[in-house]
Amino acid sequence: MTIQHILIVDDEPDIRELLEITLGRMGHETRSAATVAEARQLLDGQAFGLCLTDMRLPDGTGIEVVEYIQARQPDLPVAVITAFGSMDTAIQALKAGAFDFVSKPVDLKMLRDLVSSALKLSRGEDSGEGASRQATSEECELLGDSASMQKLKAKIAKLARSQAPVYIRGESGSGKELVARQIHQRGPRADAPFVPVNCGAIPAELMESEFFGHLKGSFTGAMADKEGLFQAAHGGTLFLDEVAELPMHMQVKLLRAIQERAIKPVGAARETPVDVRILSATHKDLAEEVREGRFRQDLYYRLNVIQLDVPPLRERIDDLPLLAGHVLRQLAERWGTDTPTLSDDAQVALARYSFPGNVRELENILERAATLCESDAIGPDDLHLGDGVLHDEPTGEHAAPSATAAAQDQDLSELLGNTEKEAIIEALEKTRWNRTQAAKLLGLTLRQLRYRLKKLGVE
Repeated sequence: MTIQHILIVDDEPDIRELLEITLGRMGHETRSAATVAEARQLLDGQAFGLCLTDMRLPDGTGIEVVEYIQARQPDLPVAVITAFGSMDTAIQALKAGAFDFVSKPVDLKMLRDLVSSALKLSRGEDSGEGASRQATSEECELLGDSASMQKLKAKIAKLARSQAPVYIRGESGSGKELVARQIHQRGPRADAPFVPVNCGAIPAELMESEFFGHLKGSFTGAMADKEGLFQAAHGGTLFLDEVAELPMHMQVKLLRAIQERAIKPVGAARETPVDVRILSATHKDLAEEVREGRFRQDLYYRLNVIQLDVPPLRERIDDLPLLAGHVLRQLAERWGTDTPTLSDDAQVALARYSFPGNVRELENILERAATLCESDAIGPDDLHLGDGVLHDEPTGEHAAPSATAAAQDQDLSELLGNTEKEAIIEALEKTRWNRTQAAKLLGLTLRQLRYRLKKLGVE
């Protein structure tokens, strides 16, 4: 283990001694300062791997120490020590650039965990083996070189070095979960679990048990102890997708869990400490939900310590060729076929389309086109963009389909899929499963038949 030099800034001798002993037992060397001025002098004269600062100091505040470090040594993690229950102060420090915070009385286990995570950043391990292992799949890549994507990637790199809660705002299908995974994978928690949860998909009556777990016999049907999502994400990241869908009673419990850094399983007598970074997202305007009284303002401020906006696809059309190529390669790999190409006219048509469903809609469009096109090159007619909003013909008439219309489309797609499957199987049986002959019988190319077989699950 590499010995690190850690700066302790606190005017209370007992606290300084406790921290010095704890960090010394971890194998690190410490220097101490009792004031902001002393801390600045030490920071200017020596390199440190971490700074721990109390919030209240005789000549200033811990936030001044944070700001001083951010201005001169932005790669140096700094954590603040706050008074018990001073969550607002802790949030202020996180917004100023603090890596994390710890509350008095200091829990030594949580302190050791915090120090270990922070020192990973100093050693540059946030992009090490753990991140590499989890980012090997192309599905985890954040693709795009447009100006808006470069700006987003830069923010992700900065946020990955913090433990502050991040509220990821973006339209449906824009890649909010992918952004959350990137923040996790590029940070010191990369080796620990990333646990995503769709808050709108959990029945209200099961929510407390799902989030916090339960003990055997705590309610009818609780046949054994169950670990909740917070416990599953311990040491890692909990991603709360569609957080606006949480009912009010769960908003209260989630707020307490975030503030106390502890959860109480259903049926338990006492709380259990948890070390979890919270990332959240929703396609709704959370500030508007607060104004309408559907979301608690205090929880909103706890989740929205830092806001990260994910640009919609229509604002990064320059990334379309890269995204389309990636999607088509994935489809070909999944279906075991050659990779289709996009004709120039098809690329122009896509560039003019507004993509109300964002990247997810692009994936659906290309999958459909690859299945139905008559040649190796996808043409504009294969895209079936219909009356979608075009960039050079803005109009407000083409709203997103209603839930009823979407359900009807899904039912129709399922019906057509069943009919198509029956026709393909019949042709295969007639030709004794000779795919080349079956394709001719159906009036398809062999590649089109292969796409359909893979998509319909016909082996």
